[in-house]
Amino acid sequence: QVQLVESGGGLVQAGGFLRLSCAASGRTFSRNMGWFRQAPGKEREFVAAINWSGSSTDYAGSVKGRCTISRDNGKNMVYLQIKSLKPEDTAVYYCAVDGQEFRRQLTIRITDFNYWGQGTQVTVSS
Repeated sequence: QVQLVESGGGLVQAGGFLRLSCAASGRTFSRNMGWFRQAPGKEREFVAAINWSGSSTDYAGSVKGRCTISRDNGKNMVYLQIKSLKPEDTAVYYCAVDGQEFRRQLTIRITDFNYWGQGTQVTVSS
């Protein structure tokens, strides 16, 4: 069983920087992982994903160039760094784990992710 705990959210001014962390327990080294976010009144959306080895990443267009996803399989951690934060980045950010082991191609589909954390709130003030 996989369990995920996110941390690192908070209140930050526009233009600022945040580093979100996701601590995983269970077998995650063989699974792609991702970050999603959900703003009030909106659907949950893809932010970034990283493959099981850390050699491949993918980003949503809205964060590309401002976001870096990384993982440390030795520590069972996944990170999301976001710079140049904008008010529209305000959301609850969720860490998620792909339900399939060693998936060859990164997926950004919410339905492919079987395990989710409880989320961490990011609020960007203008």
